[in-house]
Amino acid sequence: MNDTVSSSTSLTRRRVLMAAPLVIAGAAGVGFWRMLSGMTQGSFDPHDIHAPALDRPVPDFTLPDQAPGQGFGAADLRALTRPVLVNFFASWCIPCVAEMPVLNALKDRLPIWGIAYKDKPGNAAGFVRRAGNPYARIASDLPGLTAIDWGVSGVPESFLVGPGGIIRWHTAAPLGDETIRDTLLPLAASLAR
Repeated sequence: MNDTVSSSTSLTRRRVLMAAPLVIAGAAGVGFWRMLSGMTQGSFDPHDIHAPALDRPVPDFTLPDQAPGQGFGAADLRALTRPVLVNFFASWCIPCVAEMPVLNALKDRLPIWGIAYKDKPGNAAGFVRRAGNPYARIASDLPGLTAIDWGVSGVPESFLVGPGGIIRWHTAAPLGDETIRDTLLPLAASLAR
């Protein structure tokens, strides 16, 4: 009798262990199916990152100069009376290269302050020199710790900082003409009043 119970228990255990990978694969498949369905219906945006810093003061930080610009910190942003766009970038980032012409076109309409994220100072300076410099001020975040405090998940990422240093808007995607025209500039204009 004990052999029958032991055999039955080990058979059940074996079945559970054999079924576990199938259950996990099935759950992953359902998750991917829901994500793809959301993308085709327009309800899933892979760039929609819930920035915990939105509508809060900029985090405390002070960053050194990044040639050819002047570094800055939270105190500088909190002293602002007009909005400014803070753009995290890197020379090794291909979407950052693609975004630079858009930033250069925007710089006369909205001040842009750049933060070189985990980039060697010489590489970041060369990148800005080659691509054109849209930044009124540039700081270096070589260790990437300030980016963590801002909630940055990758580059490029941009934050619209309103008067008093409050973060009013955020995107985790390269800026495009439509986003600038339909979202960023109208919001910046409303904050400048």
